Amino acid sequence: MAEAPDEREPGPEAAEPLPQQHGGCQVFSERLAQQKPPQGFLSSFFTNEQKCQLMLLKTLATNPYVKLLLDAMKHSGCAVNKDRHFACEDCNGNVSGGFDAAVSQIVLCQNNIRNQAHMNRVVTHELIHAFDHCRAHVNWFTNVRHLACSEVRAANLSGDCSLLNEIFRLHFGLKQHHQTCVRDRAIRSILAVRNISKEVAQKAVDEVFESCFNDHEPFGRIPHNKTYARYAHRDFQNRDRYYSNI
Repeated sequence: MAEAPDEREPGPEAAEPLPQQHGGCQVFSERLAQQKPPQGFLSSFFTNEQKCQLMLLKTLATNPYVKLLLDAMKHSGCAVNKDRHFACEDCNGNVSGGFDAAVSQIVLCQNNIRNQAHMNRVVTHELIHAFDHCRAHVNWFTNVRHLACSEVRAANLSGDCSLLNEIFRLHFGLKQHHQTCVRDRAIRSILAVRNISKEVAQKAVDEVFESCFNDHEPFGRIPHNKTYARYAHRDFQNRDRYYSNI
């Protein structure tokens, strides 16, 4: 399950989504058999993998979207381990990441993630898929409506459709623009990972849109920016403490 491609490269504070040809399970179905090329002495210093790992560490430690999702995964019985559940790898094409449901692992495309903001958004997007995988019986492979629901939620809650990202895409000022952005990006994400027609993808998104757009778990609200995400994380922690004391 991968992010939708963008028409325009955003600025430094937004993610840098890349045109994507494939994603999710299709891209990574044979990734475990891949062998890393040997590294020379000089190239072993600050490689793509090392940069990816450093950016991932910062994201896990500081990003409020990710910190909330990690707490929610742990609360749901699916605690995340950095070494087990994240992998920095070179990817074919221009994908930036995906959730490999077969092994419950998030793949971060170290050759395509270009900066910290991009890493933040990719990890958030894929953790929403991982959260859905944890809490629900999601059939990623055969039920396109299940995939559509998770893509709607990921586009809605990850910041994919934030005002800043949309301004850099030259998409802004429309009535109900956030909903339009979420719908469009969910459709494009489905088309990036499934060999189906645009009409089938649109139908799947339309069928689940209302319920899945209004499913804000675990945030409890749409976190339009990091401030909203911090408030949502605080509320989640307070809610957890309340239920633990009942």
